[in-house]
Amino acid sequence: MTNQLQIALIQTELIWESPKANRDNIKDIVESISDKIDIIVLPEMFTTGFTMNAPKCAETITGNSVAWMQQLAAYKNAAVMGSLIITEANKYYNQLVFVYPNGDIKSYKKRHTFTLAGEDAVYTAGIERVIIDYKGWSLCPLVCYDLRFPVWARYNNDYDVLLYVANWPKTRITAWDSLLQARAIENMSYCVGVNRVGTDAKGHEYSGHSAVYNPLGETISAFVENEIGYRIVALNRDEVLNTRNKFKFLNDRDVFILE
Repeated sequence: MTNQLQIALIQTELIWESPKANRDNIKDIVESISDKIDIIVLPEMFTTGFTMNAPKCAETITGNSVAWMQQLAAYKNAAVMGSLIITEANKYYNQLVFVYPNGDIKSYKKRHTFTLAGEDAVYTAGIERVIIDYKGWSLCPLVCYDLRFPVWARYNNDYDVLLYVANWPKTRITAWDSLLQARAIENMSYCVGVNRVGTDAKGHEYSGHSAVYNPLGETISAFVENEIGYRIVALNRDEVLNTRNKFKFLNDRDVFILE
């Protein structure tokens, strides 16, 4: 078990529907990291931007982009995670892929598809919340619009860190900031949010605001608006355990079953 987890947040502009260009751009950023890291976190749909053109942009789980993630994970000896468009059984998913350093894969299919942009008409919603075990830590990966639904993220004795990847627009960035902090406070966990910057082909502007909050909702790392690059944040598992044991707020939470 590793008591400390070094996470690299990658905040970057995404080139519209251009997987290779985005992979090359991200690789350049990652290769500039000299620190020892455990996890590299990329934005939502990091290969394409938030496109509804799934027939053109979809890949399989054995396609070029996931293979690239495996190569990057091996090169940095670190896990790599981010969402991309995956096709499976004639369906399309906004799917978060977590690649272990040894190339093993675990994935989560976005539960809440963004109806305002018509995502629900193109992509099939996932039905399973996934917990990832990595170096003795339990991680709960979620995608963008999932952030607005606290019940889906609710702690149930099952994770230490919430990780959100997103294409969250500047026009609603106050909600992004507020909800990330709220998820950390109400679940007494670290909450990591990685967003993109730039303007997409639909004219939507993104300002980033990638950040990490501790189990009391205090900001421990945040990007400057529109910043491109990386930030490395050290998470300490004792901080999670000690905070929960000291205040015991989670003992008073409501018990319910999701259906």
